[in-house]
Amino acid sequence: MRHAISVLLQNEVGALTRMTGMFSSRGYNIESLNVAPTDDETVSRVTIVISGSDAAIMQLNTQLAKLVDVVNIHDMTLGDHFERELAMVKVKLVSGGPSKAKAIAKKHGAEILDDSRVSFTLQLMGRVSEIDAFIEDVSAIGELSAVARSGSVAVSKGEVTLSSYDAQHHLSA
Repeated sequence: MRHAISVLLQNEVGALTRMTGMFSSRGYNIESLNVAPTDDETVSRVTIVISGSDAAIMQLNTQLAKLVDVVNIHDMTLGDHFERELAMVKVKLVSGGPSKAKAIAKKHGAEILDDSRVSFTLQLMGRVSEIDAFIEDVSAIGELSAVARSGSVAVSKGEVTLSSYDAQHHLSA
C-alpha cells in the first residue's frame, strides 16, 4: 500500500540524510520526498511517499519516530487527509498542437505558463492521479521536453495536526 508520511524534522545539517538513510538501509525506495520550512525556523516539514505493507510501514514509522532529529510523525494515509502535487510540463508541439494544448489545459484546469508556437509549458496542481492523467494527455500531443513534479504534500483533515497527533497516538520515543 502507498503511504504519505509527514514528519516534523529538526532543521539541522545531516538530519534529512539520517532520516532518508533509515529507509534505504531497510530496503525501501522513497517514491516522493518534499521538504520545506515551517513557521518555526528550527523545524522543517517533510512529506515522504513510500510503498509497502501496512505492518512494514508501521514498523518503519516506529523506527523513524526514534530518530533524534524527528520531532513528530504522522502517517497521513491512516486517516482523512488532503494530498496534492504540483507539476510543470513542457511539450514540443506537432502540427495543430497549440489548440490541442489549450484544450488539455482547459480540460484539466491547468495554467499555461508559456505558449509559443512550437513549445508549451503548462502547470497543474492536483491529486497524484490527476497529475498522472494530465501528463499522459499532454504526452499525446507532442514530445515531452521537461516534466518537473514537486512530490506530494499532505495535511490531515479536521483538527488533527502533526503536533497533536503525537500526543494522541504516542508514536515518539
